[in-house]
Parts: sequence; C-alpha cells; structure tokens
Amino acid sequence: MSTKHTVIALVEDRPGVLNRVASLFRRRGFNIESLAVGPTEQDGLSRMTIVVDGATTQVEQVEKQLYKLIDVVKVADITHKGMVARELALIKVRCANGKRAEIIQLAGVLGAAVADVSDSTVIIQVVGDEEHVNNVLRVMRPYGIAEIARTGRVAMARGSAVVHVDDAKEAAAAAAHSRLGRRPSGALPYVSD
Repeated sequence: MSTKHTVIALVEDRPGVLNRVASLFRRRGFNIESLAVGPTEQDGLSRMTIVVDGATTQVEQVEKQLYKLIDVVKVADITHKGMVARELALIKVRCANGKRAEIIQLAGVLGAAVADVSDSTVIIQVVGDEEHVNNVLRVMRPYGIAEIARTGRVAMARGSAVVHVDDAKEAAAAAAHSRLGRRPSGALPYVSD
C-alpha cells in the first residue's frame, strides 16, 4: 500500500549532495513531493526532509541505498513515529474592488499573517500543516491569487526522539571517512532509526 513517507536525512554540508540524494530517489522511480534542506544544530551537517509516496518496503530500500552515498550520515523515516510537520506559504492575493480589508480580516480569522500590503495586492503568510495551508489557499482563491511561494515540509519527531549524530566522535569519524571518499570497513557507521 502506498503512503506518504517523511524521511529525514542528515548529510554532509557540501556541494552536490542534494543532487546525489535527489538522483537516488529518481532512479528508484519515486516522485519527491516535498523537499526542504537547511542547517542543523551540528556544524557541517544539513538536514533534508523528504516527502515521498510509496510502499514502506520500497522506502526502506531507498533508506539503505541512501547509506551507500558517502555524504549521508544518518537516515530516519519518521512517518509512523508521531511528528510535528509544518509548511510555509506566501500567497499574493489581488485586492481589487476595495476587498483589501476583507482579505486582511479573513487572513486573521484563518490564523495567517499579513506580510505585505500594496495598492493592488496583499501578501498572506501562512504556517501550518499541509491541510491548513491548502485550506487558506482554497479560501483565498476566489479573490484571485497572483502568486504562491510554498516551502516543502519540515518535520520533527514528537517528544524526546531526535534525529542527530549522537556524539562528536561519530560526527568526526563520518567527516574523516567522507573526506577520504569511503566508509569505515565493515558495517555502515550509522543505522536508520
């Protein structure tokens, strides 16, 4: 059965890593529905939040393939662990015919913020889960949407569960092996959660 999976990958922060990870998903026939990349609390590492639609067994196989990429330090599918997931959207709404006040009031009712106001448009900022963002878009559409800029999903497991490299020694070992273009001999240095 196909399910939307939220996969977190901690990767070395260097050029080309995003392309290698995206190419792996492409070669396996996955369409990446959402991708967000940013720095982590650990220097030299970036966090990729990847949303793909597929069977659990297929996604597990992709996780194993990700570990074969030199720059990938840790991978976790947090789909079934309970997570907080958010997206950000900036929505430029046309405000012709004196509808500006109505649009601004409606944005507040929907839990969105007004980021900018001009003579002919209002930019609405909405942060929330995918359903909330889609709802704000649906409500604003009749006013005339001029432009949408939307991020991919970012997510964290709830509670005390974390996705990170456990200590500086592990991170240093991964960085050293990455610089040499190889993994430590034997098992992979990190395992999926």
